[in-house]
Amino acid sequence: MFLKHRSLLAARNAKLKWQWARHIVRRKDRRWGPKVLEWQPRTGKRSVGRPPTRWTDDIKRVAGIVYKMEAMDRKSWLLVEEAFTAKGGPYNKY
Repeated sequence: MFLKHRSLLAARNAKLKWQWARHIVRRKDRRWGPKVLEWQPRTGKRSVGRPPTRWTDDIKRVAGIVYKMEAMDRKSWLLVEEAFTAKGGPYNKY
C-alpha cells in the first residue's frame, strides 16, 4: 500500500515538473524562470565525486537537449510527457 501511494505521488510530482518546465520555456518575458532552469549551482573548485544533478537533467534525459524547441510544440511535448510520467519520472526509485 505504501509503495503504491509513493508511486502515485512520484508520478504526480513528475507531471507537475514537466508542465512547469514547458510553461517556463514558452515565456518570452525576462523574468528569472528560464534562468532557474539553466542555473549552475557551483563555482570555483568542484568537489570529489559525481557532479550535482541539475533540475533540467531529468528533462533532457527524456526529451533530449533540444527540449526547449520540443516545448513549443504542444502535441510532441504531451507525448513525451507520457513517457516521463509513466514510471514516476526521476522520483520513482523503487
